[in-house]
Amino acid sequence: MSGSKAPIPVVDIGALFGGTATAMAATARALGAAARSYGFLYVTGHRVPAALFERLLAAAQGFFAQPLAEKMRVYIGNSRNHRGYVPEGEEEFTAGSKDAKEAYDCARDLPQDDPDYLAGNPLLGPNQWPEFPGFKRAVNDYYEATFNLGRVLLRGFALALDEPPDRFDAVLTKPPSQLRLIHYPWDPLAEDKPGIGAHTDYEMFTLLRTTAPGLEVMNESGVWVDAPPIPGAYVVNIGDMLELWTHGDFVATSHRVRKVPEERYSFPLFFAVDYHTRIAPMARLVAAGQAAHPGVIAGEHLYAQTARTFRYLRARLARGELVVPPAAEASSPFGQQAKQRQHAPLPGSGAES
Repeated sequence: MSGSKAPIPVVDIGALFGGTATAMAATARALGAAARSYGFLYVTGHRVPAALFERLLAAAQGFFAQPLAEKMRVYIGNSRNHRGYVPEGEEEFTAGSKDAKEAYDCARDLPQDDPDYLAGNPLLGPNQWPEFPGFKRAVNDYYEATFNLGRVLLRGFALALDEPPDRFDAVLTKPPSQLRLIHYPWDPLAEDKPGIGAHTDYEMFTLLRTTAPGLEVMNESGVWVDAPPIPGAYVVNIGDMLELWTHGDFVATSHRVRKVPEERYSFPLFFAVDYHTRIAPMARLVAAGQAAHPGVIAGEHLYAQTARTFRYLRARLARGELVVPPAAEASSPFGQQAKQRQHAPLPGSGAES
């Protein structure tokens, strides 16, 4: 089923920026309720200036309007830390299905002499910047503001878990948190195929701004629900890492993007923790005698899932140029879609509309 109506939570997080203890506790409860039942919410009161998003959108529109040959000068396959332009068809979330979009991927712009980059870390290091006026500054300014919002939001989630607000601060020193600039072209003559196939995000959570409808999320009943943008609000969805850390108390959001009758731009920042962080269920959330996930290394999980999705990385794997840690090779078992499949075949799942 698709397009079913359901109330998606809207949470004003203004209190997390220095409100009273009572107000912060109330905000944390609202965040926790959304993370447990939907794994998805809208966030307002975030204090990120609207001008930063407007500048980012203008930079993205200008960059993607260039000829393909110009964009391919910063092709992601030319990098060794997964940064740059992603042409249409580069990604594949389901076998034989190529997503109808193009993207530009970046993260915190570390210097060329960063020790992790020099040591060959596959996700840390400098960005591959196009020679497009104002692009670098617009992207970096938006990245910093949204990443700082993620720090505040994670403190709210910590409170929702009855943890100290700084519970996760120690693992946010240099995380591979990626910002994607995504362009979904519209072609009225093209076949009706997903803009992006059903999946969960691999990180702690995602902070998304977008310009048009098209996003659908799976609710706790296994129904695909429309999630149109709310002006000025961020869309936030829980990812694999936070579901794992909370032993399934918070649920990763299974979501997809459907073809829509208009051009669409989307800007998700995937908020992660430091690459070498070991993530396993919090002991106090695992009942005596209950089986628990053995855990993952955050960066290894992220890179393994990425390597399964991108053609250029799969080619490098096939040539033996890179190796994915064996413990991280399995498909992601997280999200509502995975939970539904554990119980029974799900009517209306997949790409039906």
